[in-house]
Amino acid sequence: MSVPEPLLASVYDELRRLAAYQLGRERPGHTLQATALVHEAYMRLAGQSGGQWHDRLHFIRVASEMMRRVLVDHARSRLRDKRGSGAAHVSLSEAMELVDGREVEVLDLDRALNRLADADPRKARLVELRYFGGLTMEECAEVLGASSATLERDWRFSRAFLRREIGSTGSG
Repeated sequence: MSVPEPLLASVYDELRRLAAYQLGRERPGHTLQATALVHEAYMRLAGQSGGQWHDRLHFIRVASEMMRRVLVDHARSRLRDKRGSGAAHVSLSEAMELVDGREVEVLDLDRALNRLADADPRKARLVELRYFGGLTMEECAEVLGASSATLERDWRFSRAFLRREIGSTGSG
């Protein structure tokens, strides 16, 4: 089954917007280019069975998770390439806020998010939507089916949780 050309263009445009948002938050000189991030995320999304999205926010939720995976895979690859000499630090503007302004490794953030997901999946999804998807709290409330007030509390908890988890890794 082929996908209509206007839909493909719309999906690609949304991915480019998300990639620009993501890479704008990375450290200067990041080795992953926006085009490569878009193409990798697009290929992964296209490879998913039944890539049906209910609406724009659902697509952004799935695409932001895919871009997180691409960035994490890229960081892991760079770490392997350095043969253990240490991962390249990826400055994440909101993650920096989470850990009092110091540089954070994307792998540390990924590990902390996975621990948060084990404790409370909704809070981890909120972080993904806000950080990787660039959604507002109101958009997150719509996607997650929770009130903005509840998500504001979740957001405060999640930031404190991530600050503690990333701080305990000793990176930075």
